[in-house]
Amino acid sequence: MRILTSLLAALVAVASYAAPEVGQPAPAFTGKTLDGKTVSLSDFKGKTVVLEWYNPGCPYVKKYYQPGKMQAWQKEHIENGGVWLVINTGGHKLENATYYPGTVIQDADQSIGRAYDAKTTPHCFVISPDGKLAYKGAIDSGKTTKSDEIEKSTNYVHAAIKAVKDGKAPEVSSSKPYGCGVKYNKN
Repeated sequence: MRILTSLLAALVAVASYAAPEVGQPAPAFTGKTLDGKTVSLSDFKGKTVVLEWYNPGCPYVKKYYQPGKMQAWQKEHIENGGVWLVINTGGHKLENATYYPGTVIQDADQSIGRAYDAKTTPHCFVISPDGKLAYKGAIDSGKTTKSDEIEKSTNYVHAAIKAVKDGKAPEVSSSKPYGCGVKYNKN
C-alpha cells in the first residue's frame, strides 16, 4: 500500500509540472515585478505576450543583451501593443528596471518556471491574445554564444509574434530550447 501511495504522489508531482502544450491555454500565474507590483497573466488578456526566461550571467543571454538586441526586440514588441515579460526564476541579482524595456517578474518561489517547464535561459514562450500558447522553445536557431550569429539565425519568437498577428499558427510552434539550465530548488 505504501508503494502505491508513493507512486501516486510521484505521478501527481510530475503531472503538476507537465510542460504546457501549444494550442492549449497558457498556464495562469501571478508574480512580483522588480518594483514590487503584482502582475498576473490575466492582466494581459487580448495582447500577445512573450515570456523570456533570464539569467544575467548566462553567456547565451549575454549574446542578446550585451549588443542590445533583446532590449530592442522587447521595445519593438511593446510599441506594437504586445507584452514582454522577463522571468527571473533563478533568483539572480538583476540590473535596475530601466535596463529592461520588458517587465521583469521575480519568480522567487519558482512556480512560474515550473508551470511552464522552463529549461534554459533564454527559454521563450509566445501566448496569443486568446490566452493560448502559440510557441515554446528557443528564441532562435543560432545555438551559439556569439552575438554576430544573431542576424544569421531564424528568430522563432519574431516569426511566432508575426504569425499570431496575422491570425495564423506559427510555422515553427516548438523548438528545443538552448542556453544555461534553469536552477530549481529541490522540493
